[in-house]
Amino acid sequence: MKKLLLGTIAAAVVASSSMAADYTLKFSHVVSANTPKGKAADFFEKRLEELSAGKIDVQVYPSSQLYKDNAVLKAIRLNSVQMAAPSFSKFGKIVPNLALFDLPFLFKDIDHLHRVQDGEVGQALKDKVAAKGIIALNFWDNGFKQLSTNKEPLLTPKDAQGQKFRIMSSKVLEAQFHAVGANPQMMPFSEVYSGLQQGVIDGQENTNSNIFTKKFHEVQKHMTITNHGYLGYLVVMSKKFWNSLPADLQANVTQAMNEATEKEREYAQELNDSQLAQIKAYADKTGNLTIHNLTAEQKDAWRNAVSKIYPEFYSDKTIGKDLIEKTIATK
Repeated sequence: MKKLLLGTIAAAVVASSSMAADYTLKFSHVVSANTPKGKAADFFEKRLEELSAGKIDVQVYPSSQLYKDNAVLKAIRLNSVQMAAPSFSKFGKIVPNLALFDLPFLFKDIDHLHRVQDGEVGQALKDKVAAKGIIALNFWDNGFKQLSTNKEPLLTPKDAQGQKFRIMSSKVLEAQFHAVGANPQMMPFSEVYSGLQQGVIDGQENTNSNIFTKKFHEVQKHMTITNHGYLGYLVVMSKKFWNSLPADLQANVTQAMNEATEKEREYAQELNDSQLAQIKAYADKTGNLTIHNLTAEQKDAWRNAVSKIYPEFYSDKTIGKDLIEKTIATK
């Protein structure tokens, strides 16, 4: 009876809290709650409710409970959901300029990447998304990509010649592998493990966390730490919902999002570091995988080989020369 009474009181408190909120913000994402994106979304929920003194009730829906990424942008425009964090590839048809982040060896390191995202180039990209009727908030990390293969270890660009690499749908990634004489193969992420295992493809590119969680390292002979490309997300909000908020609550959203972004980037770095350590432990234990680190000269050779594709994407209908040059010039 006591438990029943406590449960009733708790439910009443939750209901009362929800009724007290002036706005309800549904945040839909496709990953589990214990991922960097999931943990950052939960942090954002608590922080915004705190900053807004309960005026905004944030409800986070992980693991595609509401929408998958291929449907969420339409839902955002309809205000069926108020916030989401899709990968850049999901914006391909409406803002192709976000393929900037696919360009290989464009970013010197993670700090340079974040200066680009948080500076003039990042704002220009957000403005392009806003022009399509969606409010762009901040960029969140998955991480830098590495290369792996079952054939020749990938130390110089010529080592990639003739090898078949899985890519997601991207003109930039096609050009990247063609530039080194490799054969890019578009394949759903869910099929990559079996493709590597059965020899349909020789290799792939992904972040440490993607490689580890999908066990790609268990069906590859060589992995090269290249940090050549980047995977990330853009947190977006319904324009209708944003415009419905008074200025003080918009400021609360901005502050909570900025704080959540710092946390997400920390979570992503920690995860990629810890899972690379686990991949190395697997390699040491089994001897089935060799991990290679590029010398400065080898990295320069890769950069010189693949950066030749940049001019192919100077058109504003693709990425744009101005965005590429400003990214390179960002200090």
